Amino acid sequence: MELKDVKIGFIGFGNMASAMADGWLASNEIAGEQMYACSGSYERLLERTEWRNMHACKDAAELVGKVDLVVVAIKPYMIEPVLTPIADALANVPFISVAAGWDCAEFDKVLPGTRHVSTIPNTPVSIDEGVIACENISTLGEDERVLVHELLGLLGTVVEVETKLLSVAGTVGGCSPAFIAMVIEALGDAAVKYGIPRAQAYKMVSQMVAGTAKLQLASGVHPGVMKDAVCSPGGTTIKGVAELEAAGMRSAFIRAIDVIEG
Repeated sequence: MELKDVKIGFIGFGNMASAMADGWLASNEIAGEQMYACSGSYERLLERTEWRNMHACKDAAELVGKVDLVVVAIKPYMIEPVLTPIADALANVPFISVAAGWDCAEFDKVLPGTRHVSTIPNTPVSIDEGVIACENISTLGEDERVLVHELLGLLGTVVEVETKLLSVAGTVGGCSPAFIAMVIEALGDAAVKYGIPRAQAYKMVSQMVAGTAKLQLASGVHPGVMKDAVCSPGGTTIKGVAELEAAGMRSAFIRAIDVIEG
């Protein structure tokens, strides 16, 4: 199936689902008319779908009957009560799950006979710069797997991981935008402290973060080597690095992941 023909349905249309929809729209490969959604509040759903030219459905049963692929984007505790009543219909349509904690084996227990893959995207998918952790096993057919990876690839970088690593991969990719936003805010505050207007400060810092990340991806150079390249002997940068080390910056990030995974 060509991308221009595929019909995608979102069961649940909260922040992550709308970020994915926006990313597909931004890619110019998927039109709003190709996407359908249902959620708890139909009136609120209309507000979120109309300006995207998407179709709003009254419930999951209606949606599943109209699409070629489903994105399950509801809270983990809602999966069984929402999906089991439509299990027979769902068996006819492959689905992508973005629900944390639900891997292939969990879905097989609750929805045997369905075709699915478990993923954990992050919010930058809305501008096609996301990272999507994807379980490396699924019950998708080969053509379905190719289609799903093509669609997810429009949203950013797809990283396939073993089931046991899906949670931590999702945590690192999914939660870290909040951590990096805090870094941007903190460095912006420092710039403002010394007189740079806030709008300029955030623009500078965000571009610095984006540029540094793109440089690492393009070069493949170890981040420590990149750090060393900026630190001249006795220079200013190494003094700042030493202060960050003394403040426990490195261990603070690791502990942030530990507390989520623990």
